[in-house]
Amino acid sequence: MLDINPYLLLATLAVFLTLIATLNSWLYNPLFKYMSKRDDIIKNDMQKAGSNDNEINNLKDKADNIVMNAKLDAATLREKVIADAKELVESKLEARRAELAVEYIEFEKSLNESKVALENDLKSQVPLFKDALNAKFSQI
Repeated sequence: MLDINPYLLLATLAVFLTLIATLNSWLYNPLFKYMSKRDDIIKNDMQKAGSNDNEINNLKDKADNIVMNAKLDAATLREKVIADAKELVESKLEARRAELAVEYIEFEKSLNESKVALENDLKSQVPLFKDALNAKFSQI
């Protein structure tokens, strides 16, 4: 059957304790030191990130101010361009209105001349119309 050998049991216990001591000094302690060091680095980085938040907020405020100033400059420039364009259009409209007024006056003059010429032509042909009318009435 199963026999328990006390020497073998003590030897196994000694090997196990030696293994634990060796693993503790070579593996676990350096691993715990590394993990502790890593935790310290993470804490420092988090603190630096917290201090960077202030810098980021300052830079964001500066960027917002720059954008706001650029929008204001763009708005004033747009208003100036619109005003210049309106002024140019108004001057062109005035010039065209003046041209049209001159053309209208010339048209009125030529219309009056045509009217006078037509009246004179009709007045000169009145006796012919009278003769043609009398001839028609005499046929009836």
